[in-house]
Amino acid sequence: MIEQEDAHDDDVHDAGSPRLDDQLCFALYAAQRAVTAAYRPLLDELGLTYPQYLVLIVLWERGEVTVKELGTALCLDYGTVSPLLKRLESAGLVRRERSALDERSFTIGVTGRGEELRERAARVPGALLAATELSGGEVARLRGELWELAERAQGAADRARR
Repeated sequence: MIEQEDAHDDDVHDAGSPRLDDQLCFALYAAQRAVTAAYRPLLDELGLTYPQYLVLIVLWERGEVTVKELGTALCLDYGTVSPLLKRLESAGLVRRERSALDERSFTIGVTGRGEELRERAARVPGALLAATELSGGEVARLRGELWELAERAQGAADRARR
């Protein structure tokens, strides 16, 4: 990646560049696909897909949540979250229950079987770091920059909708 950055340094700053390699969105897309592919063998051992893994992480962190809270945490809409939850429920990893406070709302929680995966899943981040040869500092820097980009891009999207 550094070679590519150096080779196209002048072009990268050209906001009107039609070159694929100069598109920020394509670099993010390629990185997302590569990271997901790196996760795949680690998650295959757990019998999970990457989105299922993320759902379980939220539930392990927060305990029971509503479908809406889960969607918000994962930046996903209801139409995406619902089939994910159905597959996890079919696998016996989560349970969905109508909220006692609002019958239109469902509460999602981890089952005993889902909780059993937690310890094994805790090894995934370290295994990914080892596989990608990224240091903890590099990960922290990248994560910070990506969250900043996400915030700025969301702000631009929000302004465009007004």
